[in-house]
Amino acid sequence: MLAIRESAWCWPWAIANAGLFLVVCGVTPGSTGPPLYRRSTSSSRSTAGTSGCTAGAARAGCTISRTPLAWAGVLLAAGCAFTAGFGLFLEAHTDAALPFPDAATTGFSLVAQWMTTRKWLENWLLWIVVDAAYVLICLSQRLFPMAAVYALFL
Repeated sequence: MLAIRESAWCWPWAIANAGLFLVVCGVTPGSTGPPLYRRSTSSSRSTAGTSGCTAGAARAGCTISRTPLAWAGVLLAAGCAFTAGFGLFLEAHTDAALPFPDAATTGFSLVAQWMTTRKWLENWLLWIVVDAAYVLICLSQRLFPMAAVYALFL
């Protein structure tokens, strides 16, 4: 309800949701970085207060629209660059079982969140792809509660 109303209170609840998500799913500390950040920034799918779209009466500056074609390439490049860089980091500095798929779901979740805050309709297509990928990643790692949560997001 807070996200629908574009309330800034959506964010503290999203962060609490991320913590609860980790407790309920019993995720190990070494694998919590990307999902925790992703859940805290995207679970609300809120449009409040970011990227030029503000909550309350001033939100008129950001209307629901299609993704501008000029932005599509930029967002794809940003997601790919983040995937490569973060994947290399995870591979070198963590014990992540799937560093590049984890990096890709994180990177493209950030892209989808950017699109969501801009109220670009195609954000939902990207969320579907990211959530489906994350279901597969969780299943491959036998993280069945997390897979179920992402399946519900789908």
